Amino acid sequence: MPESQAPAVIIERQGSLALLVLNRPANRNSMTPELLDAFAAAVASVRQMTDVRCVVVTGRGGSFCAGADFRSGVQRTGDGRLGAERSFAMYTAFLSLLDLEVPVVGALQGHAVGGGFGLAMVCDLRIASESARYGANFARLGLGSGMAISDLLPRLVGVPRAMEMLLTGKLVSGEQGALWGLFNRAVPADEVLPAALELANDIALSAPIVVRMTKRAIYQNLGWDPRTAAWREAFGQAATVDTADCAEGVAALLEKRLPQFAGR
Repeated sequence: MPESQAPAVIIERQGSLALLVLNRPANRNSMTPELLDAFAAAVASVRQMTDVRCVVVTGRGGSFCAGADFRSGVQRTGDGRLGAERSFAMYTAFLSLLDLEVPVVGALQGHAVGGGFGLAMVCDLRIASESARYGANFARLGLGSGMAISDLLPRLVGVPRAMEMLLTGKLVSGEQGALWGLFNRAVPADEVLPAALELANDIALSAPIVVRMTKRAIYQNLGWDPRTAAWREAFGQAATVDTADCAEGVAALLEKRLPQFAGR
């Protein structure tokens, strides 16, 4: 079946596990309207599966998720939304993972950048590929951050490392990210999904009520609120999306060159 005719997100069942598979490898599983809508629908379907004890999110191909698809734009349009609402709407599908009461393991088999990196961070646990690259390049695009990354990343790696990653826009390897605590572990690319499934099955062996309560308690005690953080970020992203610097950053990315920002 041609890729364009296959589902953009596939749900697979393995016993008490549910797998959500991003299935647009030729487009690096980027955030097209099609993929985002399919992801939201898949998460909603999994929420109805009362026998699921753990969820694994992964992708096909060399990228877990490459973030925005610049041919589709960096905002969701239509419905009379304001600028910040359009920016926030880009991330609501991925943020819907927060609605799952059971733990979510990210099997990050390939690169995760921008909003795709944010998707990795709203998973509860993460297995990375040693050699893949991860991070948020918003500053190199002249675009304010989104997907709650400015809130989540400092919590996971500490303020100095988060500052370095976000202000430079540089990506880190899976191996480095594991050393920093960004990932539970990093393994060779072909071992990522098996390692994630092993972890998910270990979780599924625990008492399901206790697992759900423990996940909820951890986040409540941390004051974990990615949705509110993503909404705050949306105003900065909307304010920068139409700047000359953003136009230059996107052009430079597509032309594979360094951007020349003018501060306007």
